[in-house]
Amino acid sequence: MQEFIVLEDIHKTYGKGENAFEALKGVSLEIQQGEFIALMGPSGSGKSSLANILGTLDIGTRGQYRFCGVSVFDLTQNQRALLRRNYIGFIFQGFNLLARTTALENVELPLMYRGIKKDKRKEIALQALERVGLREWADHTSAKLSGGQQQRVAIARAIASKPLFLLADEPTGNLDTKRSVEIMEILCELNTELGITILMVTHEPDMARYASKEIHCLDGKLVV
Repeated sequence: MQEFIVLEDIHKTYGKGENAFEALKGVSLEIQQGEFIALMGPSGSGKSSLANILGTLDIGTRGQYRFCGVSVFDLTQNQRALLRRNYIGFIFQGFNLLARTTALENVELPLMYRGIKKDKRKEIALQALERVGLREWADHTSAKLSGGQQQRVAIARAIASKPLFLLADEPTGNLDTKRSVEIMEILCELNTELGITILMVTHEPDMARYASKEIHCLDGKLVV
């Protein structure tokens, strides 16, 4: 089986000299295609640094990160941006939607950056909204949607470009229990029906149980 995501002895240090802080201390991790992993850990454990590296938003101080056989740390900043654009989707706790823009336009945004023509873009975006049960809300601005609906739009935006890997950072952190369950059910469907590999950062054990595997970060290391 071709390797998907492999981290080998990842270290991440912020600052220099006496002010240096080692956020990651030799993290090694292998993620198989099709897995749904919950990454847990207290504040300051290193999980955000690890998630940023996995999402190619940052690079390690030393170590190796291979994504589908490509050495990520050897790529230029522009090359990493292209990798993100084409293969990785992101869901954030704060939704990160444009408030005065419709749900459809929010979902179309990453497709626009990929140069997809308007008619095709709209078709793909509507399909993504249908997948999260919001096609009929396509013309509503985010400001007129509930928190749960905004997160579903954010998920539609993340999957519109058909990513191989979905990185969800506290996707239920701003939602009540009922809406959180709805979001987790959608993520499970994306994983089982579309085969999207998901890594979800969460501090909520109830949400982590939806994943097929849990990994824990503590003091910059992964613990069993």
